[in-house]
Amino acid sequence: MEIHFKKGMNILIGENDSGKSAILDAIKLVLKTHAYEWIKIEENDFYNEGDDIASITRIEIEFSGINDLEASNFTEWCGWQDEEVENESGIKELKPRPKLILIYQAELREGKIIPTDVRAGMDGYGYLLTAEAKEYLKCTYLKALRDADNELTAKKNSRLSQILKQHDLFKKKSKDVKLEFEKIFIEASDRISDEFKKPGSEYYLKIKKTIDQYIQSFINESSESKIDLGGSEISSILEKISLGILDHKNLGLGTMNRLFMAAELLHLKKENWNGLKLCMIEELEAHLHPQAQLKIVNRLKEEKDIQYILTTHSPNITSQADLKNIIICRNKQLYTLSEGNTKLEPKNYKYLERFLDVTKSNLFFSKGNFVVEGWSEEILLPELAKKLGYDLTKSEFSIINVASTAYLHFAKIFLRNDGAKMGIPISIITDLDNRPDIDGNFKDISEEDDKVKTKQSNLNKLKAELEKTDVILEIAKEWTLEWCLYKSCLSELFKNAIKETHPQVFKTFDEKYFIKSLSKQNGGTKIDKVALANELAILISEDTTIQKKELEEDKFLEYLIKAIKHVCDYGNKSEPY
Repeated sequence: MEIHFKKGMNILIGENDSGKSAILDAIKLVLKTHAYEWIKIEENDFYNEGDDIASITRIEIEFSGINDLEASNFTEWCGWQDEEVENESGIKELKPRPKLILIYQAELREGKIIPTDVRAGMDGYGYLLTAEAKEYLKCTYLKALRDADNELTAKKNSRLSQILKQHDLFKKKSKDVKLEFEKIFIEASDRISDEFKKPGSEYYLKIKKTIDQYIQSFINESSESKIDLGGSEISSILEKISLGILDHKNLGLGTMNRLFMAAELLHLKKENWNGLKLCMIEELEAHLHPQAQLKIVNRLKEEKDIQYILTTHSPNITSQADLKNIIICRNKQLYTLSEGNTKLEPKNYKYLERFLDVTKSNLFFSKGNFVVEGWSEEILLPELAKKLGYDLTKSEFSIINVASTAYLHFAKIFLRNDGAKMGIPISIITDLDNRPDIDGNFKDISEEDDKVKTKQSNLNKLKAELEKTDVILEIAKEWTLEWCLYKSCLSELFKNAIKETHPQVFKTFDEKYFIKSLSKQNGGTKIDKVALANELAILISEDTTIQKKELEEDKFLEYLIKAIKHVCDYGNKSEPY
């Protein structure tokens, strides 16, 4: 498996057990983290499926786009490759630039794991890295379900003390020279100690003297207690520091989580740091309400000099992400949505940047999607699916209401330039928009106006282009969804629904008046399609006489039935077609 991460933001999404965390674990195993976690390879890190067990696990991490200062940390291991760079005139040209390849390999032999140290080089084998070089490769990592409150509390070996200790401000140039921070602490500690030593003070008489009396009895008469702030070495001092919010007490998990992330990001904002600037966050949304998620991901997007790799299950986060930064984990494969990998064109990216909101971002997390033009389809499809024996919610399928004919923008997300199938079935459902005359008769397509002809031609062309992909286009038999429902085996239910929702104008159902209303012709009353769909959905759900076979054989419902079966039958398979 090969994955290309972009500069800046990278967002891994996918259902549970799709491999998102495994990717981060592989990176951590090679680079290690600033948190000095105990990271080692285990037997379940080797490929294992049935009787097929791999004896070798190999991870390679390649760094390109390295500047000269960064490369200076790895002069013994770097190679060269041509990269496109801008010259002083702004013209792009190929120039040789440093490249670093890290190699980690472990072997499973007779039930025992034989690991190797991380190597680097261009020959596929490499040379061992020094401890100093490894320090420049460490990444910042925030695990899922992080216990931020515990990590930020003052205590022995607290995470906050580890973070601060690595900052230049707290690094000692010499053992014999005290840091300014240590001098301040020692002065405060001595003042407190002196208060307990004054023979006439209450601290001495009521506390120290009493303790000393016991100690002299317990040990010997020359023993005396010492009361101060503890060790004055920088490590000990930093362990006494906690992090909070000014004028706020009893902070909740969400606020503590944000504090923890802010503290960890200190690693990447150190002055004169020319090492790796990589931050990996699992499930950024942990303990955060939707608006907090949006604020954080938008702030992280501003950090152009830091590379982020996030995993998420949050539509809120993906709705704010640049589509080009998303990588979908699916069926043991990775599908990046960056330019050149999908059928998305610049105009599609631009459109989706504006209209891919939280609701529509559900399409990334479902096992299959229905892309529909309006509310009526969104309301009715689940009830029709139930009559066919499918439960869209239980099967984790989503209905994406694009509220227009812009469905192709969304469908192209799942169409790959290399023809690969992502295993996420998509059914696009659309109207034909050819109107009947007042008697319900339709023109032959050759007699239709140019607008209808053009739409029909474009739909047929698109349908042909989608052949042999995971995406299908289903077009209404005639005109609109409402017309097809009226002409179908659900006609009586449809008439009852329209009479219930429009009692003043449809006391009795009149086809000619219905055509006028649906086509918005003179004399017709505007139909509330959403109310109509809602009422019809209720009637369908309550009607126990509707037969599955009857629905399947109805020519006016055929396009809806095909759309439902494509997603439900395909999406419920363990492997893609």
